[in-house]
Amino acid sequence: MNRTELIAETAITLLAERGMRGLTHRAVDEAAGLPPGSTSNLARSRAALLELTLARLTSLEEEALSEVFVLPAGDLVETMAKGLQAQLADRRRTLARYELALEATRRPELREIYDRAGARFRDPAVALLAAAGFPDPVRQARQVVSYCEGVLFDAIVGAGAEPSVEDLRAGLAELLTGLAVRRPDPASETAEPPPPSQEKG
Repeated sequence: MNRTELIAETAITLLAERGMRGLTHRAVDEAAGLPPGSTSNLARSRAALLELTLARLTSLEEEALSEVFVLPAGDLVETMAKGLQAQLADRRRTLARYELALEATRRPELREIYDRAGARFRDPAVALLAAAGFPDPVRQARQVVSYCEGVLFDAIVGAGAEPSVEDLRAGLAELLTGLAVRRPDPASETAEPPPPSQEKG
């Protein structure tokens, strides 16, 4: 691991353990065992340190989810369950992402970077559902991502217990089964029914 990666990894750990207030240049130097000023030499401002941390975090999550984003997908339920398991297994990474997500609501420059990073996960989800033949993959991918985020939040920072792999499979199977159903065209539901036949037998 080079110095840039070490600083970013240490920043991720500090975010998970101490929150946003605990992430400072000095704290990173101390936790990483680096000489004072090492972090500020690499990332001059706090914004630069946050961007460096988010870039490393995005890279780690892409690596952890690499099997999920392989096309064509095999068993979609099993594939997505593995992805959720990978996220649940590294609570440090997920907690740090939550901290950065909240900070992005207050920093427009970080918001832009965070949204671009998020697209690197949403877009493959759209591709997976499209390849699997889902009728509205863009909209439905948002629903799948929202569901997965809800499971993670509930298990890691909410009141819920961590789900077993069987729980993940069952929940995803129910979700994907419902999404795969083609909804009737609303226009056809509101159309006037044809008049009854007047012919007599």
